[in-house]
Order: sequence, then C-alpha cells, then structure tokens
Amino acid sequence: MNPTVARLTLRGLLGRRRGLLLLVVPVLLLLVSALAVGVGDGGSRHDLVVNVLGKLALGTLLPILGLVVGTGAIATEIDDGSIVYLLAKPLPRWKIITTKLAVAIGITWAFSAVPVLLSGLLMYGTREGLALAYTVAALVAGAAYSALFLLLGVVTRHAVVAGLAYALVWEALVGNFVEGARKLSIQQWGLSVAESVAAEGSITSVVSLGMAVPMLVLVAVAATALASVKLAGLTLASDE
Repeated sequence: MNPTVARLTLRGLLGRRRGLLLLVVPVLLLLVSALAVGVGDGGSRHDLVVNVLGKLALGTLLPILGLVVGTGAIATEIDDGSIVYLLAKPLPRWKIITTKLAVAIGITWAFSAVPVLLSGLLMYGTREGLALAYTVAALVAGAAYSALFLLLGVVTRHAVVAGLAYALVWEALVGNFVEGARKLSIQQWGLSVAESVAAEGSITSVVSLGMAVPMLVLVAVAATALASVKLAGLTLASDE
C-alpha cells in the first residue's frame, strides 16, 4: 500500500459526482427491501429474500458497483493522461495496482456488503443465516469484481462498455439462465460461498465450494498480476 496513491484514488472515487452515483446501489437495495418487508411470510418471504439478495444484489447491483469502482480507480487517469505523473514516481507498478485495488475493494465492500447485511436483516432477520451468508458472498464476489474491472481499466479504453457487457449480459443474463455458463460466473461462485454459510437447503448454487473458492482466488490474483504487467508496459510505451 502506498498512502499517496491510496489517498488520490479514494478522492477520485468518492468525488461529488461519482460518490452520488455509488450511493444509488445501496439506496435502491434498501428501498426494495423496505417495500418487501410487508410482503408474504414463511416460505414466500424466504423466496423473496433469495431473489432480492441473490439475483438483484449479487447478480446485478454488485457487478455494476464493482464496474464503477474498479474502472474508476484507474481508467479515468489513463484516459486523461494524468497517470503519467503517477508513473513518473519511483514506485513499483505492482504497488500502484495493489494500492488502487485495495481502495476499490474497500469502497465496493462499504457500498455493497453493508447494505446487503442491512437488507437481509430488515427482510428476514437472522433466520437461517441468510443475511450473513449473502454478506459474505458480497465480500468475496466484490473483491473478484474489483480486480477484474480494474484489469479492464488498464487493458482497454472501452473498459466501461466491456464491463457492462460482462455484468449485464454474462452475469445477469447468461450466468442465470445458461446451465454451463453458470460455472464461470462470479455471482455463482459467491452464491456457493453463501450456501456454505447459510442453513442447509436455504440457498442453492450450481457450483461446488471446492471449485468456487479456487476460482475466486484465481480471478483476483490473475487479474491483479496481469494489470501490473500491463501497467508496466504502459510505462514503456510512454517512454518510447
């Protein structure tokens, strides 16, 4: 971690316009949860929680939040050229990436995991451990999304478009309805972790925990390593 890089990244991500955009996710989730409180009971309430937290929060809102934060941590600096001033500092390129990733993960957690926990408690209390399970899923999936979208911010100038295609087409559409594709979905990996935390039978996932955890780690580590390599290549290109 480099304190200066962390401070600049935090300031850029929580600026007035971007900060307001980030607030949309927790506000929307909490609003939906509040409206759902008086709907049904028993099994119907359980199904409602699974749909709101499992599909809406983990399947749609979390990827979009990860996209905004992950790409915003570095893509803007690359686009406007201000990254050159940061690269001119005597800092290892991997440290720039890991610092920005740490900040991105922290913000993603704050704006996703906390609202997911509050929403779960609001709708279902502590029953069956659903609130905690989906919170843990938001933590692990949020870290993977942050690393993946940070990588996109380094490798392409169309990171937002590519990220939206992944988040809305692959995760929200293909990952939910195409059987084979589910095994390559960060959302499903997160749900597998949630399944292991919640009461038996309360959450189902098509991916085993033995596959989900290694894949989450692999995506986070590989994306971070590749982003570091690409950023070093960007330095060489600038020098030339």
